[in-house]
Amino acid sequence: EVQLLESGGGLAEPGGSLRLSCTASGFTFARYPMSWVRQTPGKGLEWVSTIGAGRGTESYADSVKGRFTLNRDDAKNTLSLELNSLKIVDTAMYYCGKDVQTVGTVVNASQRGQGTQVTVSL
Repeated sequence: EVQLLESGGGLAEPGGSLRLSCTASGFTFARYPMSWVRQTPGKGLEWVSTIGAGRGTESYADSVKGRFTLNRDDAKNTLSLELNSLKIVDTAMYYCGKDVQTVGTVVNASQRGQGTQVTVSL
């Protein structure tokens, strides 16, 4: 059974930083691309970033490029997301996901964790 457990969310001021972590189990983590997506109330999922399997490259949504950094540690089955220069619009529930797919703006992340809340506020 795929299990993904996110942690590290919290409250930050604009311009601040947070570090999110995701611990994976139930599958061979190193073989899969992994992603972060986010969601605000009343809106659909928004893709944030993906890192390829092994030494795969990262890709980022334009809205977070240059501010967020995605890494993976295959020895520890963990995925991390460094959030820097946070903006109020980054406020959302953040989920790590396996096999995340996007079709246009529609994000399918059926295999994702429970999420961790990030709130950016003065």
